[in-house]
Amino acid sequence: MIEFQHVSFSYEKDRPVIEDLSFRIERGESVGLIGANGAGKSTVMKLLLGLLSGEGKILVDGIEVNRASLSAVRRRLGFVLQNSDNQMFMPTVYEDMIFAPLNYGLSREEAERRVDAVLEQLGLQELKHRHNHRISGGEKRMAAIATILAMEPEVILMDEPSSALDPYNRRLVINTIRALPQTKLITSHDLDMILDTCRRVILLDRGRIVADGPADEILRNKELLEAHRMELPFCLAGR
Repeated sequence: MIEFQHVSFSYEKDRPVIEDLSFRIERGESVGLIGANGAGKSTVMKLLLGLLSGEGKILVDGIEVNRASLSAVRRRLGFVLQNSDNQMFMPTVYEDMIFAPLNYGLSREEAERRVDAVLEQLGLQELKHRHNHRISGGEKRMAAIATILAMEPEVILMDEPSSALDPYNRRLVINTIRALPQTKLITSHDLDMILDTCRRVILLDRGRIVADGPADEILRNKELLEAHRMELPFCLAGR
């Protein structure tokens, strides 16, 4: 579903942020992209979305990401931002959710059907006509996920989906992510959340893959994590 083929990118000449990066994510996989600050996680997301352009080739569902294909690629991708305030820009949750389907050419009737189906799926019907500035941080994060699902993307990208949430809302978001059938690529410093939601982990350091495999194995490897400026998930630290 996603493929990086020898991808490199530099913001400054001769200082690569991503260097010869190659990996594949199959349809339906849930993959955690982890690494310390500066490892290149955000750059990978931006390259995948076509916000940056580097060397090598990136494919989404067999379509190469380039300027000519951006519209087709982005219709397959849904991106949940770390800060929901940067994503929820309409007055109400309903208006945010229906915006993209209408702009994709759906009739209002079909777009409203999608909105109602997603809200029911997530148990968020009571948020439909709420104003975005009057809902809690956890509700806004869930509404942001609902907005992306209304687009019916094949791949969901998430940047720090559990950040700044209280324990109850964090668990609600985790349970929602686990139930989503789409292909998922999630970046986070919350390794407990990654362990809960992803079966596979890709560990980056200075733009290179240093480990790629089962989440349970990589996230239990204290020596590996500490060698790359990370620590064991809290749930495993005392064992």
